[in-house]
Amino acid sequence: MSRTTWMQKASALARPDAWVLEPEPSTFAPNSRWSNKDMDPVPPKGRTWSTFNYIAYWVSDATNVAVWELASSMLAIGLSWRQALPAIAVGHLIISVVMVLNGTIGARLHVGFPVLNRSSFGFWFSYFSVVSRVVLSMFWFGIQTYTGSECVYQMLKAIWPSLAHLHNGLRPGAHITTAGMMCYFLYWLIQFPLMLVSPQKIRWLFVIKAFVVPPAWFAMLIWAFVKVPSNKGLFEQRSTLSGSAMSYAWLSALNSALGIYSTLAVNIPDFTRYAKNERAQYVQLLIIPTAFTLVGFIGIAVTSAGISLYGSVLWDPLQLIDRWDNRAAAFFASLTFVLATLGTNISANSLSAANDMTVLFPRYINIRRGQVLCAILGGWALCPWEILASAQGFLSFMNGYTVFLGPFAGIMIADYWIVHKGKVDVPAMYKPHGRYRYTYGFNWRAVVAILVSVPPNMPGLISSINPKIDVGGAIKVFDFAWLFGFFTASVVYTILSLAFPAKETFIPEAITSEDAVDDGLGSERSSQLEKKGVEEEIKIVV
Repeated sequence: MSRTTWMQKASALARPDAWVLEPEPSTFAPNSRWSNKDMDPVPPKGRTWSTFNYIAYWVSDATNVAVWELASSMLAIGLSWRQALPAIAVGHLIISVVMVLNGTIGARLHVGFPVLNRSSFGFWFSYFSVVSRVVLSMFWFGIQTYTGSECVYQMLKAIWPSLAHLHNGLRPGAHITTAGMMCYFLYWLIQFPLMLVSPQKIRWLFVIKAFVVPPAWFAMLIWAFVKVPSNKGLFEQRSTLSGSAMSYAWLSALNSALGIYSTLAVNIPDFTRYAKNERAQYVQLLIIPTAFTLVGFIGIAVTSAGISLYGSVLWDPLQLIDRWDNRAAAFFASLTFVLATLGTNISANSLSAANDMTVLFPRYINIRRGQVLCAILGGWALCPWEILASAQGFLSFMNGYTVFLGPFAGIMIADYWIVHKGKVDVPAMYKPHGRYRYTYGFNWRAVVAILVSVPPNMPGLISSINPKIDVGGAIKVFDFAWLFGFFTASVVYTILSLAFPAKETFIPEAITSEDAVDDGLGSERSSQLEKKGVEEEIKIVV
C-alpha cells in the first residue's frame, strides 16, 4: 500500500464524521445525537443472561481482594469476628434487595441505568449521576488494575525469584519500581482484549472465574485450619467496645459492607437489561449475601492463620502469599487472584464506565469505545500508583463519595415502584423534550431529595479526609451514610412526588420498547422521528 493511500486513510479517520455511530433503525431517539445501538433497548436476540449466569456473575464478583479484606476494617475498629460476619451478611442482604428492585427495572424494560434514571431525575439532571459514575468507575478501574499488577508480580516472582532484586531504573519519587511498571503493563495487556468483548458474551468470563477461583480460595481456607487451630489468632479476639460505641461501630461496619457494591446497586440495570426474563435475576437475593459472607469468613480465617504463622496481621492476601516458601502454591494462588481481579474490574468498573460514556457522547461512543477510553484514562492518565502512594485524603474522599450513591438508588426505586408503580414510558426516555423533561430537564423533586439527604453526611466526609477537623457528633451520621442517604432520599422524593405530582409523567399503562414497536414506532417511523427532532431543535434556536 502506497504512502499516499495511508495518508488518505489517516486523514479520513481524523474527521469527526468518520467516527459517527449509526443508531438502530427502530431507535426511539429523535436523531443520532441522542442514542446508538448500545443505548437502545436490548432486542430479544441480545437477552442472553440466564439465572446460572447471574449466579456465576456474583460468585465471580464476591471473590475479589476488596471483599477478602472487608472484615479488616471491622476488626480494626474493635469488633470481634462474631460481630463482623453478621454485619457483612446483613449489609449484603440489604444490598441484594436493592439490586433486585433496580435490576428488575432493567430486566423488565431492557434499558440501562444512564437512560433509565432520566425518568426519575429528569433528562438533564440525570447527567449528574452519570458523570459521577464515570469518574468513580475510572478511578477504581485504575486502582484495581494496580492490584492486578501486584498479583502478576507474585506470579512472576514465583517463577523467577530474582525478580525481587531487579534493578530499579525509575527515580525514587516515581512511587513505582521498574518491576512494578513491567507487571502493571503486562496486566493491562492481559486485561485489554477482554474489554473488547460484548456484554452478552463476557458472561462466560464470569462463569470461568466462578469455577476456578472459589475452589482455590477454599483450598487456602483448608490450609489455614490445618496449619493453625481455629481457636487461635483472630478467632480468639474479643470486642473491645460496649454500649453505644459498639452500636455505632457495628453500624459503621454495616455501612462498609453496603458501600463496597453501592455503585453497582445503582447501575445494575446495565447487566439485568440482558436477562432472558426478569425472573432470571431474582437469584441475586440469595447468592449475594451467601457468597460475600462466605468470602469475608475466608478472609478472617486465612488472616488469622497468618498471625500465628508469621507474627503479623496480613489482611492483604498477596502479602501472605509473598511469605510462602512453596513457589508452585504461590504461583497458582496468585493466578487465581489475577483472574479474580480481571472479572471484578471488567464487571464493576470498565463496563459501568463504558455504559455511562455512551450517554455522554452517544454519537461517537459505544460500549466498546467506552471501555477503550476507560482503559487509557483510568489505567494510565490517572496514574493509580501515584494516588495510592501520596493521596490518602483523595482516597478517603472517593470512598466517601458513596454518600451520593445511596440517594441515587433510593430515588430510582421510589420513582419506579412507589410513585409511578411501574408505569413508565420507555420511548420518552430517549427524547430531550419528552414527558421526562420535567422543569428545563430537571426534576426538582429529585434535586430536593439530594439536597436533603447528602449535606448531613458532609461533616463526616470532611473528617474522614482530614481527621484533625473536629465535627463533633455530626460524624455519627457518616457511620451509616448509605442507609441514611437511601431512606431519606426515597422518603423525601416519594412525599414530594405524590404531593406535587408531575402529571405529564403519569400514564395508565407502561409503554415498553415492544409496545412502541407494535404501535408503529419502529423502522417505518424512524425518519419521521428524525425530522421531528430536527424541527424541535430549530424551534429552540429560534
